Parts: sequence; structure tokens; C-alpha cells
Amino acid sequence: MGLCAALSLTACVVAPPPEPQPEQTIDGIPVSQIVPGYERIEDNGYVLPAVPAGYLAGVNRRAVVPYRGTVAPGSIEVDPYAKFLYWVQADGTAVRYPIAVGREGRGISGSFSIARKAEWPGWTPTANMLRREPEVYGPFRNGIPGGLASPLGARALYLYRGSRDTYYRIHGTNDLSSIGSSGSAGCIRLFNQDAIDLYNRIPDGTRVVIRSREDSVRIEGPLMATRGVQLPPFYSGEGQRPPVPQAMVPDEYYGNPAAQAGVSYIPDETDIYGVDGAPLAAASPTGVEMISTSYAPAQG
Repeated sequence: MGLCAALSLTACVVAPPPEPQPEQTIDGIPVSQIVPGYERIEDNGYVLPAVPAGYLAGVNRRAVVPYRGTVAPGSIEVDPYAKFLYWVQADGTAVRYPIAVGREGRGISGSFSIARKAEWPGWTPTANMLRREPEVYGPFRNGIPGGLASPLGARALYLYRGSRDTYYRIHGTNDLSSIGSSGSAGCIRLFNQDAIDLYNRIPDGTRVVIRSREDSVRIEGPLMATRGVQLPPFYSGEGQRPPVPQAMVPDEYYGNPAAQAGVSYIPDETDIYGVDGAPLAAASPTGVEMISTSYAPAQG
């Protein structure tokens, strides 16, 4: 009887639940937080880390959207004010990519054609860059070979007018924080994952049209047409800067200019960038925890 009782008691003992296992991470990002389309990429012997979700909030990520511009299907339209690039489709949609616009890109207008495409291109500053800011570009006068350190990133599309190289480029970038904002240098920049995606879609000879400020405000709305800040130069050796909250306009305002009336970014004590783009606080180790995105109708 005693043996039977002991066996019965043993059968009633419930094993403790297993210890929770930490979630797998890739490039320091929990797998559940990796945004589709922005995963880690191994390409031509180089490794591009996954883009942390903090840089991809709101409208600041690739998406297929209804196209509301006037450019013909098969063309690219660049909006340097709302910081979007559209690859226009025949079905009335477009692939929308978030972009950064450098100093050279802010002076761009009119139309072009893509006469050359390059994978992992090298970069050499133009004579104009060397003359304008010798202290910045002088050390690179002999160029930077293609690779992870190249300012042109993983892909570059070269914009021509006829047979003339305009020296404008659509290219990848290592500066994640710049996407959705304006920078002190460069042309039209994309996340490297987006640069590869666009490169794979478009043929040589694709037409590129630059949207005017008036059309940007009319089509995108006043909030979208002024999103982002002006950022100071980025030096890759310093590590990534935090995301820019002013670039992360919520999706609810996209494609709805009427809803944007009177809405603006509301700064608070957690802000990390001033109106001039200068950091107000040190970056966190991963560059994603310090983001605060608050948009609301202006008071008064």
C-alpha cells in the first residue's frame, strides 16, 4: 500500500515550466522586429546588416501605394521635398521609396535618363566639391573604392541628359538616419536594401523626373512636403546616429493633404534633434530607443 501511495504521489508532481528562451537576434535586432524588405543581405561578398525598425517608422519605408502624380508608367519621379522616390507602375500604383536629399540633390530639377547602373561603385569627389569644401573632401580627392566604405553604397544609378553626365546620382547610403531628411552632401540616397531593390527593377534608359515644390505640396500635402530636418555631415566611423522623429510622419497622413492642415511635429523633452538637425542628446548604443514621434494639430 505504501509503495502504491508513493507511486500515486509521484505521478501527481507537475514538472516546472521550461525556462523562456531569449529571442534569436540578427545584427543585434530581435527577429520579430526585423521589417520585411530590410533584412540582412549578403551581396557580392559584402554584408549589409538589417535596418533597425526605428529608422523605418511611419512613411519611412518602402511601400506600394496609389500613384497620384503625372509621370508615365515605367518612369521614376523624385520628390526632394517630401523625400520620396516613386517607381511608377502601369496599374496606377507606384513603389514608394523613402530618400535622403543631399546638397547636390537639392539643386536638381527637370528630367534625366539613367544611362549607367553600377554595383558597389567607387566614389570620387567632384572638382566643385573640392573647391567648395576642401577641408571635407580634400582627404578623398583620390577617391574611395567600391565597398562598405563608399558613400555611394551598394548601388548607384547615373543620371544623364543626352550623352552628358550630370554628376547627379541615385544611390545607396550607410547613413541610416539621413533617410527622410536633408543632408549636407550627396545626391538622392536610399537605404542600401532599397537601392538594391530599385536597381533590380529598372532598365537602363529609365526616365527620371524631379517633382517641383508646388506639386509636392499639392500632391503630398504641407506636412509631407516639409518632413525631416537638415542634418550635419555624417562620418561612418562614428557609428549610426539615432532616427530622426521629424522624418517619421505617421501613415495616416500619407495621401491625405486635407488631414495635414494645421498638423505639425510637436517637440518635447525627449527630442534628440534640434530644428537645425544638430543632436540634442547622445545616441543610444543601438540608435533606436531615443525616438519620439508626435504629430498633432498646432495649438493657438
